[in-house]
Amino acid sequence: MNAPLPPWIHEPWLRLHRARFQDRLPPALLLTGPQGVGKRLLARAFAASMLCRQPTEQGLACRRCPECHLLAAGNHPDLIQLTPDAQARAGEISIDAVRLLIGLESLTPGRAARRLILIDPADRLNQSAANALLKTLEEPNAPTQFILISEHPDRLPATMRSRCLRLTIPIPPESIALAWLNEQKPLPDWPLRLRLSQGAPLRALAESEDRSDRLDQRNRWISDLMDLAHGVGDPLAIARGWQMIELGHILEWLIGLVADLLRLGVCATPPLLAHPDRHPELVELAARLDGATGHRFLKRLLEMRALTDANLNQQLVLESLAIDWSGLTRSD
Repeated sequence: MNAPLPPWIHEPWLRLHRARFQDRLPPALLLTGPQGVGKRLLARAFAASMLCRQPTEQGLACRRCPECHLLAAGNHPDLIQLTPDAQARAGEISIDAVRLLIGLESLTPGRAARRLILIDPADRLNQSAANALLKTLEEPNAPTQFILISEHPDRLPATMRSRCLRLTIPIPPESIALAWLNEQKPLPDWPLRLRLSQGAPLRALAESEDRSDRLDQRNRWISDLMDLAHGVGDPLAIARGWQMIELGHILEWLIGLVADLLRLGVCATPPLLAHPDRHPELVELAARLDGATGHRFLKRLLEMRALTDANLNQQLVLESLAIDWSGLTRSD
């Protein structure tokens, strides 16, 4: 990989690059940060660099040597990726997969100086799998570099976190993110798309290329909420129209919307809104909202978001949200 890394990843890249060439890399790295900030981009670039025979001056893979060609074809024997089993309960990484990994890790690398093992997302390791991996993380049997990736590092056992060097990729400043997005492709509504992606540029870019067009979905959904707030429409019927939208997106949008109302309840011009394009409507709704009730609803939404990996009945959840929103915002 020799494409330029996004500017907000330069500093963490330099940290890894220096640690590698000063022989200060621990056996396990833990890359954390919100979805869409570039953790996986950084992990892939670093893995490619370590396997490459002729990295550039910046430490990036040359993309010309035999190792880079094997990596590009997805056939490099010294790169192992451990991901959730699609057939496993709740998309977990099972202990059987970890035992197989430990067996492979004990073998001498086939071509490179060390083997690279990517575990993504590491927080999907079940308890038994995580426990089985602990000793190998601390003392690999062969020259091995573990790279764990997680949006939810708090779900990892503390004993596992303590065995890793943690590197957190933060949300970049909005100005830097917008400049980078406009370099990828010019869109007039990048500021709104970035806000709706929680400030994560790679996520905003990916969603802009989604055929379902997340922004159109959100616009129709928020119009439904405004109708409910003004007593127009039946909450159950409207909730049925949301079935084609992922529950996780609806929860994120609604969390942002309720947070906007609470901000506007204490400040007419808050410095940041999740839904800035609906400011006039939100000001009117914020005047009706009881702050304590709004905070309780927001707390419930945050708890519900933490359960989105569980097997929830989406239709019942959507109906509940539509009814609660209607009761929260209607003037009568």
